[in-house]
Amino acid sequence: MSKVESSTSTTARIPSFVLMIIFITLALSLTALISAVSFFTSGEEVIAGYLLLIGALGLAFSTYMLLQTRRRISSLRIEVPPVMSTIECKKCGFKNVREFQRGDYIFKEVEPCQKCTDKMLITAVYREVKEKDKEKERSSF
Repeated sequence: MSKVESSTSTTARIPSFVLMIIFITLALSLTALISAVSFFTSGEEVIAGYLLLIGALGLAFSTYMLLQTRRRISSLRIEVPPVMSTIECKKCGFKNVREFQRGDYIFKEVEPCQKCTDKMLITAVYREVKEKDKEKERSSF
């Protein structure tokens, strides 16, 4: 696992105690709702009303927190920009751009040229910048 992938997975993980608190709140609110129904049937409407209010608020709170933690995870995804390698033929000047492969470095001889069958060299390794990134860089100056 690369450094970027491992840092993404550790920042995207929700702490287990937070999930435990959310699920305990959910269980207690469901218990309060069930108790409210039993108090309504026994004739104690005031206690049943309070338990109904507590159960509804707890259910709303735990549902909201689960949705927020899920949204937070999806917003933490880090998009790794593609890295490209430019390959040129020494003899005929033919250029080819391909995705970076493990082991690529500048001046490495790679597959033969498609035109003249002479060895080709990697002349550049770079990160491909998107238009959105260019606009952000321009606006920051």
